[in-house]
Amino acid sequence: MQNPIIVALDVPDADRALTLARQLAPFVGGFKIGSELFTIAGPEVVKHIRQTGAMVFLDLKFYDIPNTVAKAVASATRLDVQMLTIHTSGGSNMMCAAEQSAQETARELGRPAPLVLGVTVLTSMDSQELSETGLQTEPARQVERLATLGVRAGLRGLVCSPLEIVALRKILPPEVQLVTPGIRSANAKSDDQKRTLSAREAIEAGANWLVIGRPIYAAPHPVRAAQEILTSRIESERSKRGCPAAFEDMIS
Repeated sequence: MQNPIIVALDVPDADRALTLARQLAPFVGGFKIGSELFTIAGPEVVKHIRQTGAMVFLDLKFYDIPNTVAKAVASATRLDVQMLTIHTSGGSNMMCAAEQSAQETARELGRPAPLVLGVTVLTSMDSQELSETGLQTEPARQVERLATLGVRAGLRGLVCSPLEIVALRKILPPEVQLVTPGIRSANAKSDDQKRTLSAREAIEAGANWLVIGRPIYAAPHPVRAAQEILTSRIESERSKRGCPAAFEDMIS
C-alpha cells in the first residue's frame, strides 16, 4: 500500500529543504513545495528533490483566468511534479482548462499526468472568516459545493480539511483522491490550523494523502516523527483489516 505522508517543506531555504528531503525520502510518500520555498529557491528545488526519487507536490494554488492557469499547469507538468493545486473557487472553466492542460502536456512528454488538486476551503478558515468574504455558510457546506463543482469540471483530486472527508466520501466517486492538510496530534499546541484531526483519524475517515509540515520538519528528530505518524497509520489499517501487517508491506 502507498505511504500516504507528504511532508510539507515549508522552510525558508533550499539547503534546509534538500537536507530534510534526503533524510526523509525513505520514510515518506513525497514532499510538498509551497509558496515560501518555491519563491526563494525556484524550479531548481523541484528538480533536486525529484532526484531523490521522491514524489513532488507543487502547492502554488493557481488562481487566475483559464488561459493563464492552463499555461502555469503546463509549466508545472514539464517540471515533472506529481501533484499540483488550483483553487476550485476559480470556477468550472478554469478547472477544466487546468486538467486538460495537465493531460495534454503529459501526453506530449510521454509521462503520467500530474494529479490536479482542487483546493476547497483553506484549513485555517472557519465560518466567521467565510462570512467576512461574503459567504454566509459553514465551511463544510462550502467544501461540498466546491468539491462537487471540481469533480464535474474533471478534477481527479481535491484538497480538504480532515473534518470534511467523511461527508465528501458519501457524495463523490470513490476514485477521487482526497488530500488533507491540518494533521495534528491530540496534544499538539494550537496554531493557525483550525479544522484538524490526527493522522490515524484522517486515514480512517477516507483520506488518501496526508500533508504534514510542522509536526515533522520542526520536530527535534524529523525521521522519528515521520515514523511515529506512519506507525499510527499502520495500526489503523490493521484494525480495519482485522489482521497483522508487516511494516515493510505497509510502506511499499
